[in-house]
Amino acid sequence: MRRNVDVLVLSDLHLGTYGCKATECLNYLNSVDPKKVILNGDIIDIWNFKKSFFPDKHMEILKVFMEWSTTRPVYYITGNHDDALRKYSDVAIGNLHLVDELEITMNGERYWFFHGDIFDASMNYAKWLAKMGGFGYDLLIRSNNGVNWMLNKLGRPKMSFSKKIKSSVKKAVKYISDFELTAAEVAIERNFDYVVCGHIHQPKVKKVRTELGEINYLNSGDWVENLTALEYQKGDWSLHHYEDQEYAEVEMIARWKQQQLARVSA
Repeated sequence: MRRNVDVLVLSDLHLGTYGCKATECLNYLNSVDPKKVILNGDIIDIWNFKKSFFPDKHMEILKVFMEWSTTRPVYYITGNHDDALRKYSDVAIGNLHLVDELEITMNGERYWFFHGDIFDASMNYAKWLAKMGGFGYDLLIRSNNGVNWMLNKLGRPKMSFSKKIKSSVKKAVKYISDFELTAAEVAIERNFDYVVCGHIHQPKVKKVRTELGEINYLNSGDWVENLTALEYQKGDWSLHHYEDQEYAEVEMIARWKQQQLARVSA
């Protein structure tokens, strides 16, 4: 049974990389039925794209988005890892819209959706350095996947290298705080009630207070480390965290359907 969701916001799937948790993401997508979908950047990781690596699960996720776009609006907001798409921005194919940012009004409140890389100094002044960092991040995630595989075999809980680094390094903590504050200040100056970002892989729903006033700050997180999505239902926002146990039945049903299709085609 799929859950009805008024608005679904996803970001930072990084399809085409080893770090993408495609199986978990696909399980989640198959569990919801959104009326509106906002993909807030870094959905396809063009920076690290390799012809030799784009698994079937990654393609299935794109197929879900395309199928959704036949019956409901789907907004693909460009990020830094898929910035090659920005030359095609403001193009619409049916219900599928490619944009660099999105402004909408819901329940009388103004929303500003954008990926967030515009606040990243390394993106604006040293793009090559940012790409090197992205490559190193992918290597870190790949090694982390290997360690977690071993921990799982030993019956030990998984761990996240990147989360430990971000929480322990003062500069990383300050960067996240500065990002949230900057996004809030700019949004307040532009008279928005909500600002919704991705980019920093830090899921959040909170109010940010600045010298200019107060605003609702939301971040959809990612599907590399946190496995989170923003859901809007009945006037309220919530962060949905993926849990393996929650989707065990969904995955079992999906496998059964695949087996039935294989038998029919055979």
